[in-house]
Amino acid sequence: MTGARRALVTGASGFVGRWSVPALLDLGYEVHAVVSAAHDREVPDELRGAEIHRCDLLCEAEIDATMHRIRPTHMLHFAWIAKPGVYWHSDENFRWLSASEHLLRRFHAAGGRRAVVAGSCAEYDWSGPGFCDERTSPLADDGAAGTTAYAACKLRLQRFLAEFSASQRVSSAWGRIFFQYGPYEHPERLVPSVIRSLLCDQEALCTHGRQVRSFLHVADVGAAFAAVLDARIEGPVNVGSDQPITLAELIERIATKIGRADLVRLGARPAPAEPPLLIPATRRLREETSWRPRFTLDEGLADAIRWWRGSLAEAVA
Repeated sequence: MTGARRALVTGASGFVGRWSVPALLDLGYEVHAVVSAAHDREVPDELRGAEIHRCDLLCEAEIDATMHRIRPTHMLHFAWIAKPGVYWHSDENFRWLSASEHLLRRFHAAGGRRAVVAGSCAEYDWSGPGFCDERTSPLADDGAAGTTAYAACKLRLQRFLAEFSASQRVSSAWGRIFFQYGPYEHPERLVPSVIRSLLCDQEALCTHGRQVRSFLHVADVGAAFAAVLDARIEGPVNVGSDQPITLAELIERIATKIGRADLVRLGARPAPAEPPLLIPATRRLREETSWRPRFTLDEGLADAIRWWRGSLAEAVA
């Protein structure tokens, strides 16, 4: 692809989106970061070097005006409902599905050439073997009982993107995000909840911890999306780590780094109805893009602990 490369990033102040911006700048893109007009009062430090645009992406008129003003050649679309405990079943998922379809249409109309959209490991059929491959693993049935609104809407958007890209000759990829952690993560999620409890000398109440997952630092997730946008890879691509670890071992590593293993309480909470094994195949990401992770798991956990220690100190001050 030739000419100036203007990358629009939606959800740019979110947990993952903010980390894609410095990676895109390093790749030579002119970056336009879209943040929520209603909630994002302070622009994150990670967006320095990007042009900031405040836009309500659930308003078609605001999408139209933003696309007309920027005329991006490339787009990373992260914006979606993401509040833990809410997003799985919220009707907001259907609003974001509709808004995202409109966003992609307007991106193409404004001359856009390549779009990458954030999907989720929730799109896979979790009753399967647990090793998720983009080309061979079965997907969830978005019409079946028990399928969450979140998974159903992500599946429908992925199909729309594939069909729209083929008919309009727009290059596209779909990044299925697995498990991540790091600075700015919602405090109720596993890694920050354990870190915060132990830093505050409180018991970390956990499940049995026998579930097997894999975890990637969020800065590496954001950089992976930038690399996917910059590559020629098409279609679904898993974004995550292929290094399995039990949740108990992950929690133990955190506790050891903080020096409060005595406060960990495995089995104190009931385990959710989730698969015992859930990890991604990452061959496409590693072989078809230039991306390589910056953090090992131990380095990433140390970085997350430093950030949460500083955040808690600021809150006290």
